[in-house]
Amino acid sequence: MSSKPIANFDNQSVDSLTIDATELDAVEGGAVFYLKGYIDTYNSHQFQRRINQVIESGYHRLVFHCGGLAYISSTGIGTFVAFLKVLESKSGDIALVQVQPKVYEVFQILGFSEFFAFADDVDHARRVLESGRARRRVTPFPRSFACPVCSSRLRAQRSGRFRCSSCKTILLVDDDGQVFLG
Repeated sequence: MSSKPIANFDNQSVDSLTIDATELDAVEGGAVFYLKGYIDTYNSHQFQRRINQVIESGYHRLVFHCGGLAYISSTGIGTFVAFLKVLESKSGDIALVQVQPKVYEVFQILGFSEFFAFADDVDHARRVLESGRARRRVTPFPRSFACPVCSSRLRAQRSGRFRCSSCKTILLVDDDGQVFLG
């Protein structure tokens, strides 16, 4: 892995978060950000601004090494989602490395874990980004819908067979979120 620093990116702290950045060796437009501390409502704007500057300078395949990230709030997750939206227009992507269990749990609870590639180490993240496998399919879940029999409002977290809580009809929700009598 290259330790070449990213031009015009000084490795310094932004309110309880330290970000060190280097270019990602052998990946065009690749950068690695080493995060230490936490991302919350108070520092997420500064974090987003700093990373967006790097994206605007031509980096579009980003690896975030989260081994030192102790906490992330829903606002912090929102910054990663914003990065994905910006990178999508540039055919870029994100891989997250060594995400701590408490941080991963926030991604899961908010339903965003399926949108990101999680890797064991930077080399694994590099292979994922090079192969294009980091891009996640956007799923329709969780999905709210009306029971086709009794019109009760229901919610499915994933595809599968479900029983309506009101009329007890068995329903099938497919991978695309379509609802059928099951």
